[in-house]
Amino acid sequence: MAPHKTHSIEIAGLKRELPLLEIKPGIRIAILNILGDTELVETCAKALGSKLSPDNYDIFITAEAKSIPLAYALSVITKKPYAILRKTYKPYMGNVITAETLSITTGQSQTLILDEKDQILVKGKKVVLLDDVISTGSTLQGMRMLMKKAEAIIAAEAAILTEGDRAKWSEIIALGHIPLFTD
Repeated sequence: MAPHKTHSIEIAGLKRELPLLEIKPGIRIAILNILGDTELVETCAKALGSKLSPDNYDIFITAEAKSIPLAYALSVITKKPYAILRKTYKPYMGNVITAETLSITTGQSQTLILDEKDQILVKGKKVVLLDDVISTGSTLQGMRMLMKKAEAIIAAEAAILTEGDRAKWSEIIALGHIPLFTD
């Protein structure tokens, strides 16, 4: 198997090689997979936590799955709770709120689900929407829709990295930016 082309990046002082994945002919994205990279997760959580004013938010919100360790690490550091927007319904979730998004990595639509207990947790609270990488903004838009339905207040939006058009993400609290790669 031929090795993937990669993109070198430094995030919060740590260097990583991100594999490039073709998402459509002639367009590749750098894949940041923080799962299992405890050093990167903890370092990024500290760096993002220092960029967030603790008085400006009550809870972190993230979508399943890759950014869960980041939400957990931020929760430990800041002593603020977090909630996960799930992608599949389970009966224990009760009466849920949903929003549809389109994943850039799979090209498929996906459903984000806020379960009943977390609706109570976020209602009227100031939330930070959190993701590992914000590229098209589809997941972010789904999170925004769910928070509006849940009557939460979006205090900030944060990610380890933004991707693509940097100007589009000027309001995002991020640790870095990666381009889209074209042939």
